[in-house]
Amino acid sequence: MTLNRYIQIRRELHKIPELGFKEFKTQQFLLRYLTELPSERMEIKKWKTGLFVKIKGRNPQKTIGYRSDIDGLPIEEKTSLPFQSEHEGCMHACGHDFHMSIALGILTHFVHHPIEDDLLFIFQPAEEGPGGALPMLQSKEMSEWRPDTIFALHIAPEYPVGTIATKEGLLFANTSELFIDLEGKGGHAAYPHLTRDMVVAAAHLVTQLQSIVSRNVNPLESAVVTIGKITGGTVQNIIAEHARLEGTIRTFSNESMQSVKERIEALIKGIEAGFGCKAVIDYGSMYHQVYNDEELTRQFISFLKKHPGIEFVNCKEAMTGEDFGYMLYEIPGFMCWLGVQSEFGLHHAKLNPNEDAIPFAIDTMVNYIQTL
Repeated sequence: MTLNRYIQIRRELHKIPELGFKEFKTQQFLLRYLTELPSERMEIKKWKTGLFVKIKGRNPQKTIGYRSDIDGLPIEEKTSLPFQSEHEGCMHACGHDFHMSIALGILTHFVHHPIEDDLLFIFQPAEEGPGGALPMLQSKEMSEWRPDTIFALHIAPEYPVGTIATKEGLLFANTSELFIDLEGKGGHAAYPHLTRDMVVAAAHLVTQLQSIVSRNVNPLESAVVTIGKITGGTVQNIIAEHARLEGTIRTFSNESMQSVKERIEALIKGIEAGFGCKAVIDYGSMYHQVYNDEELTRQFISFLKKHPGIEFVNCKEAMTGEDFGYMLYEIPGFMCWLGVQSEFGLHHAKLNPNEDAIPFAIDTMVNYIQTL
């Protein structure tokens, strides 16, 4: 049995995951593929490590945008697949290899079978960080080719292949990175009274941060404060002079995000006073919520329901973060989930999505675009 062309492309891309704004091999792979296509109706512009690809329509009245992210995650892959990552410590653990291969499949169809309107395919770097959507949105290339509508998909391991899930309005949360550095005074473990121990300070702060959602956020609102990494100290018999906490904040409203940050800053002031240390907070990359345009999403859902081969799920909003929200804030459109049925979830070292979702997604999106 011949392997589907775009499944093979996905496997090739899966081997070369690269971190945000370092997607050099990925960009070259995409360019090699694109330059083999007929060029009469296609125009390509580079943007940092990303690409804009315009497919000219027969009689354009508008431009329809489609976005794919292209970066990987700093995760050591543990799938043992024959095509697993060749880049140590980096993996396509969020499905961006799927996203790219699907986008190439859709693009290729319309290179050979143009519709009336122009199509703009955006291959965006740095979705996982530090964020490529906002600067790409603000670029001169986007200004010249700005689409009238835009949409994108994201793999969903929890749904079976053949499923598309989405909803009108809020789909993904507001997100913010969180980095806190604590500076005290180090010293010998036998003389703690002469030091200011930042491991102890960090431990107290982590516990206090967990009280924010349960005691400072309206129970009818939703929020998450997660500390995923703590570093501090050098060896077992030296009291740590420095400690660092790294985490994330997720909320469904801008007001809750501001409230959570204000509470974090208040708790940090207490840590400074209580442990005689200095704290520095950095919110890193902040992503705007993904808010689906109601009318366009309704039209898309109506299309899905008319096709018996597609299982539509009216999903709930999720605490997932996606910088595609910046594009949707300025350009009407939507994002949807694509079922890929994997035992392991997003950002897991053993994520292994079902590749049958790739040709299904290409066919679904091609058919949808033809209705616009």
